[in-house]
Amino acid sequence: MANGIMGRFYKQRQEPESREHLEATEVSPVGTVQNMPVEPTPDSATASGDEASLGADMVSERVNLHRYLLDRINLGILDTLDNEEIATEIRPLVKDYIRSNNFPLNAKEINDLIRDITDEMLGLGPVEPLLADDTIADILINGYNSVYVERSGKLESTAVRFKDEDHLLRVINKIVSAVGRRVDESTPMVDARLKDGSRVNVAIRPISVDGPLVSIRKFTRKPLTLERLVHYGAMADAMRILLSAAVKGKVSMVISGGTGSGKTTLLNALSSQISPKERLITIEDAAELQLQQPHVGRLETRPPTLDGRNEIRQRELLKNALRMRPDRIIVGEVRGDEAFDMLQAMNTGHEGSMTTIHANTPRDAVGRLEQMVGMAGMPMSQLSIRSQISSAITVIVQVQRLSDGSRKVVSISEITGMEGEVVQMQEIMKFKKLGTDEGGRIHGEFRATGIRPRFVEEFAELGIEIPVAIFDPGKPLQTGPVQ
Repeated sequence: MANGIMGRFYKQRQEPESREHLEATEVSPVGTVQNMPVEPTPDSATASGDEASLGADMVSERVNLHRYLLDRINLGILDTLDNEEIATEIRPLVKDYIRSNNFPLNAKEINDLIRDITDEMLGLGPVEPLLADDTIADILINGYNSVYVERSGKLESTAVRFKDEDHLLRVINKIVSAVGRRVDESTPMVDARLKDGSRVNVAIRPISVDGPLVSIRKFTRKPLTLERLVHYGAMADAMRILLSAAVKGKVSMVISGGTGSGKTTLLNALSSQISPKERLITIEDAAELQLQQPHVGRLETRPPTLDGRNEIRQRELLKNALRMRPDRIIVGEVRGDEAFDMLQAMNTGHEGSMTTIHANTPRDAVGRLEQMVGMAGMPMSQLSIRSQISSAITVIVQVQRLSDGSRKVVSISEITGMEGEVVQMQEIMKFKKLGTDEGGRIHGEFRATGIRPRFVEEFAELGIEIPVAIFDPGKPLQTGPVQ
């Protein structure tokens, strides 16, 4: 393989005028190779002066090695090769460079160095190993020299570092430009996504005082199912049965919760219960939903251009979606005046539509929806808005990230209508906290309140059976299958 593409991979001759191009496209090869620290960390504070000097020298030598490779590699052929092929081709060049500079590296360190160089050329440099780690849920970059990750709901620091702020900005620009967006001083905030659907939020100077802030919300390569959420203790099996039936029966639903509570994860899991014969249209700021149906149309907002024109918001996408013959409309998150159009869609033949909203309780979710509908500027009284909400939405599912890092469905509530000027709501199932152990882990149980939702009677006519036992308030709900 190597001999077959050698002539195309390596440059035959370095043209003097191409030097500016190389410098313009250069990405500093700083990675996470062990035994070659980018800079002293608290754990390495006791290292000798010689070791610290060696670490600093290796950072500089990585930069020099990257220039050395760029001088000899045909950049135009990179897109036609995968990472393994590129690693095979650059290996002899890296070994020659190491040998000529007398670097004391063993075979493992050489392989790690080649991997880092490959990540820089095709991937996102230092964060590539974190993206490949399935145990990590979030990657939080606080400037070029501070990177945290979340594992099992807990934050922990990493040894990952970028060379400098310019290096981090180059990686940021690679992310946002891949989805047709930009980030600069005039537009210092941006939402973007990676190829695998992971959500990325970026804030740079001047609004980010100490340097670029990057938050990457990862999603599993294999979306979680309702059964796996039961297995992990995120909900009771009775909750799974009820929510699965609600989705199949086309009950319009809102998933409410705080940041990082698992709203999108639950929405993805619920989507598996939608019939494959239905046409779904998704609307998002940054496309991240991983719906498990064959017939899905995905719409994504567009930010304004430099002159402030050509912006396409969720509200315009919702209006357009109504002309696309959807059976259901899935809005990734309502956060503004598009809530009015969402309610209109639910009230005009698109039952079973779903969305998420930031709120701490089901009652707060109703209040936020009311405020967002008011933002649409329509001449509607408060009573009319509440009537729209009560007739459009049937179920509110509240999810929460608890203090021990676990994520759970803490409440399933049904909106039953209006009483005077108040939206009436009844709780069907809930998570009850019982205490906290010495390790900070929260213990509790899922309980039914004894109230049966009104839509259960309608489901019987549709042939959707729900066991009566799941509404028994006399004992905790099982985390295993209901007998």
